[in-house]
Amino acid sequence: MGIFSSKLLFQPSTQQCCEHKKRKRKSKCLHDSETEEEEELEDPLNTPRRKKLKCTSKYIYQTLFLNGENSDIKICALGQEWNLHKIYLCQSRYFSSMFCGSWRESSMNVIELEIPDDNIDTEALQVTFGSLYRDDVLIKPSRVISVLAAACMLQLDGLIKQCVEIMKETINVQTVCGYSSAADVYGLDSVKNKCLEWLLNNLMTHQNVDLFKELSISMMKQLICSPDLLVTQVEMDVYTVLKKWMFLQLVPSWNGSLKELLPAADAWFSQRKNDLEENSITFLECEQGCQFVQVFRHLKLQYIISDLNSVRIVERDALIPSEWLSSVYKQQWFAMLRTEQDNDTGPQEINKDDMENNSMRCGRKLSKDGDYCWRWTGFNFGFDLLVTYTKRHIIFKRNTLNQPCNMSVSLQSQRSIAFRLRLSSFDSNGRIIFTKASGYQIMNFDKDQEQVVMNLDSRLLIFPLYICCNFLYTSSERRVDSESQQDIPDN
Repeated sequence: MGIFSSKLLFQPSTQQCCEHKKRKRKSKCLHDSETEEEEELEDPLNTPRRKKLKCTSKYIYQTLFLNGENSDIKICALGQEWNLHKIYLCQSRYFSSMFCGSWRESSMNVIELEIPDDNIDTEALQVTFGSLYRDDVLIKPSRVISVLAAACMLQLDGLIKQCVEIMKETINVQTVCGYSSAADVYGLDSVKNKCLEWLLNNLMTHQNVDLFKELSISMMKQLICSPDLLVTQVEMDVYTVLKKWMFLQLVPSWNGSLKELLPAADAWFSQRKNDLEENSITFLECEQGCQFVQVFRHLKLQYIISDLNSVRIVERDALIPSEWLSSVYKQQWFAMLRTEQDNDTGPQEINKDDMENNSMRCGRKLSKDGDYCWRWTGFNFGFDLLVTYTKRHIIFKRNTLNQPCNMSVSLQSQRSIAFRLRLSSFDSNGRIIFTKASGYQIMNFDKDQEQVVMNLDSRLLIFPLYICCNFLYTSSERRVDSESQQDIPDN
């Protein structure tokens, strides 16, 4: 009872409680007010949030550029006028030299711009002039070449750089040829290289009728020359792609699906063949076909004639001059004799030029993770190479005695191959999202020996996975034909 009495004795009245709470709230408000004042004193840039000021950049763009207020110069081009300001135009090296030099335009209030570039239109000029009055510019990929052209004419380095980045990020089957051509015109090596890389990876792996129509002869030549061309199967597939591409270059009005393209090309060339046989010439030797010689010259025919079915198709098509084929038959015959009778065990050292110019290009698509084993068709001088993908490893095996084989197999105790192995995965636009390469290597194999050539990190692999290989099966020695006394390259 005493305890409860002591608590009640000091219990404040209701009125006292209310007054205490009021004093507490007032003290808190004063404290908060003082804290805010202290923060404002500490941060002089702190402004109240009650009033939102208009962004300076937007205000300048709207008032000075769009409305043209206080304009001191008028620019006329392509039938349109822009009321602008010299102080902003001087961000352009084109206008800066015009206004600051001894040119007559420096004192003029109206300037007529000559536009020598057909890529430049009024919309591109609107975007380009507007970029001088704002911090950021939104450029659609469909408009980037026009804006780039205007930016190059007016020498706006910042806008050119932005166009370059947009182009690199938006390369796809619809844009790659246009971007590559623009990169040539405006000297953008980084964009040109990106376009070339995209084409090397996608020409064979993601074939497209419209792309074949757009690809120029010079660009196709560059692709076919490259050791980095990603081939989906064997060199014969490169020949087939060239046949389809040449048909579309000659008949651009053809309209059909990719599945229908090869039969249509075969039928078209077959009709021409009947006419050309009277003159005993092939298609590449006729007036229509001679323009494509520079491309077909870079086919690696030695890896096409190593397969019987491929030889039959090439002979049937009669596209390639017989002299080309005869020289390759002879070349490969000497290489085979040297392998069989002179004990050529294969490359002994890396010769990069030889690898890039003469190696066999082949590839494989792995649609999903699993176990795979395959060989690339054709006679490879008695080296029956089996390739296995299993448990995130890629394994090469020299197959000789342990498995049946439908081709001649070398029984030399040891053979060597030079190779480079590359793996790639792509997004829906054909851009690389994963890649790994072995670099050029030489491996020695005993009979039926297998070796792991690449270990893969399962966390990085993305399927479908494309495997691309470059191979040399014979040494790079050169032999002299005793009859012609001319050097005959082995591969």
